[in-house]
Amino acid sequence: MKFDTKVVRAGIEPDPTTGAIIPPLYQTATYVLEEVGRDKGFDYTRSANPTRQLLETNLAAIENGRYGVCFASGMATVDSCLKLLKSGDHVVCSDDVYGGVSRHFNNILVNYGLRFTYVDTSDPGQVKDAIRPETKMLWVETPTNPLLKVTDLKAMADIARDNNLYYAVDSTFATPVFLRPLEFGADMVIHSTTKYISGHNQLIGGIVITNDEKIYEEMKFVQKTIGAVPSPFDCWLTLLGVKTLHLRMQRHAANAQIVAEFLEGHPKIDTISYPGLPSHPQYSIAREQMSGFSGMISFELKGGIPAGKALMNNVELCALAESLGAVETMITHPATMTHVEVPKEERYARGLTDGLVRISVGIEDPDDIVADLKQALEKA
Repeated sequence: MKFDTKVVRAGIEPDPTTGAIIPPLYQTATYVLEEVGRDKGFDYTRSANPTRQLLETNLAAIENGRYGVCFASGMATVDSCLKLLKSGDHVVCSDDVYGGVSRHFNNILVNYGLRFTYVDTSDPGQVKDAIRPETKMLWVETPTNPLLKVTDLKAMADIARDNNLYYAVDSTFATPVFLRPLEFGADMVIHSTTKYISGHNQLIGGIVITNDEKIYEEMKFVQKTIGAVPSPFDCWLTLLGVKTLHLRMQRHAANAQIVAEFLEGHPKIDTISYPGLPSHPQYSIAREQMSGFSGMISFELKGGIPAGKALMNNVELCALAESLGAVETMITHPATMTHVEVPKEERYARGLTDGLVRISVGIEDPDDIVADLKQALEKA
């Protein structure tokens, strides 16, 4: 089964009772058992739910993975993956990660004895130098949020294997349409299904996908025990969103390329990062391991912070909003929104300044997106 067919059909069969082409929504908390000690694999929705199971099967298939485990949010997924570790363990992590991830690592998990070192994972030498005897996990985000650095996943797999590390990749920005990290040696792939996978700004969710049965069993145990699970309705909505994922992502990427080229050529733009531009530092790696460059762009204006704020306050089509990956174009100020709790000195050390603007390019007509940015830039 080819990829586009998997997206639409993997794990999905007509309902055996009615023939409904869309799987039914099992909006239930509990199930009646046939007799003591016998059930059909379902007893309580915290443990398992048919709708959630369909979503896990479908997303694992399009990632070319064997197992998927869904959680109530991307951050619940991150937290659950870190439960593979124990007090005293050390993690090497991409330095430019979503602010919620570094907030969780630095303000919560350190209180339970985990330690973290942040390095630029686009430089394998920095990763090697950061590994200690107690290092147990390599956590990579690619492309990163919000600077869009790209990591060589095969190089990271070699390092993880040589040092017996868990190797986790957050591939939310790329989606399985453009990048499948398991094929490059990752042990776990993490997605915030809130974003491109559902694609319509209507739900919160997350998933971890793996080919490792032991990791799968541990994640299922965490899922059941902690109960940070998505509702059946959210899973059902995600399944509907997935059906058009391949089509949406192609449009996101095509639009983003047009927008990025417009911005790169605009006299008011100081710096721009988009993996589909030859000027991107990891352009060659992105071309080698990705089949498309997705819809995220970050840039800074020559006027600095005032110009950036003027731009964001004057857009009309683009929505000033916190999230990303939906059909609508959204523009974000990371320093005051997605990364507001990252200390300023840490942000600046990463290159994430107060003047940085991030745009999630939607699937509207690209001429309208460019026109909106053009008129806002004139006021910046």
